[in-house]
Amino acid sequence: MIRHTLALVAATMLVAPISASAQQVQIEANGPVIELSVFESVTAEPDLVTIGAGVTSQARTAVEAMRLNAREMQSVIDQVRALGVPDTDIQTTGISLNAQYDYDRANQRQVFRGYQVSNRVSVKLRDVQATGAALDALVMAGATDLSGPSFSIEDDTQAKATARERAIKRAQQRAEAYATMFGYDGIKVLSVSESIRGRGPSGPIAQRSVAESAAVATAPVQPGQVSTGVSLSIKYEMIHIGGSEAE
Repeated sequence: MIRHTLALVAATMLVAPISASAQQVQIEANGPVIELSVFESVTAEPDLVTIGAGVTSQARTAVEAMRLNAREMQSVIDQVRALGVPDTDIQTTGISLNAQYDYDRANQRQVFRGYQVSNRVSVKLRDVQATGAALDALVMAGATDLSGPSFSIEDDTQAKATARERAIKRAQQRAEAYATMFGYDGIKVLSVSESIRGRGPSGPIAQRSVAESAAVATAPVQPGQVSTGVSLSIKYEMIHIGGSEAE
């Protein structure tokens, strides 16, 4: 189910004549000009979910920590592949190696404890309903921390086209209403600028530790809906169809 919402943000009257420049293209108007800023959004069910999975390992030496982490992370990646996720949808997002210290209160000094390695991957899932099962499977494979899920629309071209069409129609109706109120017969488009609104998640990204994940058999996941849209700024010249100017 797709819903449409629109907000007319601002309307301003400019005194004619005007001259605007955009990329060295001159725009001239003989009649009064009205500029409308219009935002239109479309909400739809997501068809793509992104989750993060990571492994943190500790060992006495840096080499041991790296080797241990590599084995554990490989197990997680193998599990991701077993879920049917292609390699193109699995991306390493960060690897870190840090020395770890404990504080000796009695002697008031740092005591070297070893090294910690963290490795994280970002995974795209195209079966939104399987998100909960995928999170649990990653924990079973050895993931020590998870992030997400982040829901989105993989291809929102059509949704944005719908938003754009409706935004233009509403702006046209409002501009024509202004022209009528000021005694003009019609309007002419002078310029259009557009900014794209993202297809981001409908809610904040959640982070869960292994202990929290293990507390339930299968993590409940509600995808909800996500929004995408366009913001337009359109300038219209108010005109007389016969070409005569208003007194």
